[in-house]
Amino acid sequence: MKAEKHAAEGLDPEVEGEGSLDRSARLTPNSIPGGDDAAVRSVDRAAALLVCLGDADQSVSVTDLSHALDLHKSTVSRLLSTLERRGLVEQDKETGYFRLGVGIIRLAQSAERTLDLRTIAQAELEALARTTHETVSLEVYDGHAAAVAVCQIDGPNLTPMPDMTGRPVAMHAIAAGKVLLASLPERTVLSIARRGLTSYTSRTITDPRALLEELAAVRRRGYALGVGEWDERIAAAAVPVCDARGTVIATVVVWGSSARVNPSTLQNLVNAARDTARQISTKLGWSGEAQRRTGIVPAIKEEDEDELSVDDEAAV
Repeated sequence: MKAEKHAAEGLDPEVEGEGSLDRSARLTPNSIPGGDDAAVRSVDRAAALLVCLGDADQSVSVTDLSHALDLHKSTVSRLLSTLERRGLVEQDKETGYFRLGVGIIRLAQSAERTLDLRTIAQAELEALARTTHETVSLEVYDGHAAAVAVCQIDGPNLTPMPDMTGRPVAMHAIAAGKVLLASLPERTVLSIARRGLTSYTSRTITDPRALLEELAAVRRRGYALGVGEWDERIAAAAVPVCDARGTVIATVVVWGSSARVNPSTLQNLVNAARDTARQISTKLGWSGEAQRRTGIVPAIKEEDEDELSVDDEAAV
């Protein structure tokens, strides 16, 4: 009954228990229902409610949502009813609990279609090139058997390589390709390997079994190295970029002259690339631990991540 009384008086039900406050103190020109402040406040609460449901691993009760958002239960119920009519949330008929609805999927798909990966990543890649003084690139899987750079930014240091934007490169021979291969099903990797693993230098992996072992190491440590495998003059470190679902969709790569690379500088490149990949992934909706998947993810952290493995050092 209090909720109805408050509604009749033009008050939000969640002021329940604040009877000692003067009514005029609660009703200012900007907080009158239907005013701009009230509308913005309702939108903010609805958005917070959707985020809360999105972070939950299962359906959530009105009471739990009320506590999590610090809102009155009647306010939460009204918001849920409105969102349910739009298909943005749905109620479990057996438990009465709520979860995100199929309308969210439609919105997410629409947002993904409008995302421009290169534009989203541009500022972070430029900052990475300035920080490392090396050439950086953002690379994606072409859907067949190659990695393709969609963006390349040169740092102050000279690197013996041309602009690779738009040029497909065999994935087994470069750091970016190893990250992308590590995110694919094994049957896809084997299908690619059966087409032939071209040898570019004496360091190139050409044995499918050895490639699978290398990809397992990439998934375990969360980054890939490419030291003189495609071009003996070039060394690179690559880290995955994930979308909102936690799927690897690209990789951030830092390229440098192999003459400048040693275990300590290579680790610095890995750390810098990891930070950049995390920033880009966050822009794409990736939320870290809440969406951690089995396998390779950006910013994966091992206890010994500050030190290159013995195998890594041997490769440098």
